[in-house]
Amino acid sequence: MKTIEITQRLRKELSKELKPDRFDHTLGVAYTAANMAFIYGADVNKALIAGMLHDCAKCMSHEEQIKICEKNNIELTDVERKNHSLLHAKVGMYLARTKYDVYDTEILGAIRWHTTGRENMTLLEKIVYIADFIEPNRKPLEDMEIIRKEAFTDLDKCLAHILHNSVIYLKTIGKECDEATLNAYHFYKKYYE
Repeated sequence: MKTIEITQRLRKELSKELKPDRFDHTLGVAYTAANMAFIYGADVNKALIAGMLHDCAKCMSHEEQIKICEKNNIELTDVERKNHSLLHAKVGMYLARTKYDVYDTEILGAIRWHTTGRENMTLLEKIVYIADFIEPNRKPLEDMEIIRKEAFTDLDKCLAHILHNSVIYLKTIGKECDEATLNAYHFYKKYYE
């Protein structure tokens, strides 16, 4: 199946699955990721598909997501059990494979790590992580204009900037930070300092 057919099919299915604002965000991430892929020499089609599917589990309840993980032996951390906004990445990777027939490991990795990041991310993982943060429908967060410019000029600096702001924000509001995010922050902080 050609990429255009895959993205048209995904667009049709996801427009029914996701709430309108989540669907708009999904399209924003897909097209932002595709543009970034052009610039950085990543596979544009993979970026588009990963962007389309990155939040495919976001419409499910936290309880449904936990059940899917438990039933399919998907490891859950204590932080993920408590935080709905983290778990959808693992469940999304599972759904991409089982529901949307995506088996490409690069795409699956980009979906898996788009929320927390991780140490030594692949190019596609970085692109989808950043696209999720900067897409045009996203409400402006601190340093958004600077981060959006960095996204198209210095990928590692941009990634480090987002991770830095995320860790500081979580500490400020007293929320527990996922271990993968902390590891990513420590790995990439040299690009931001």
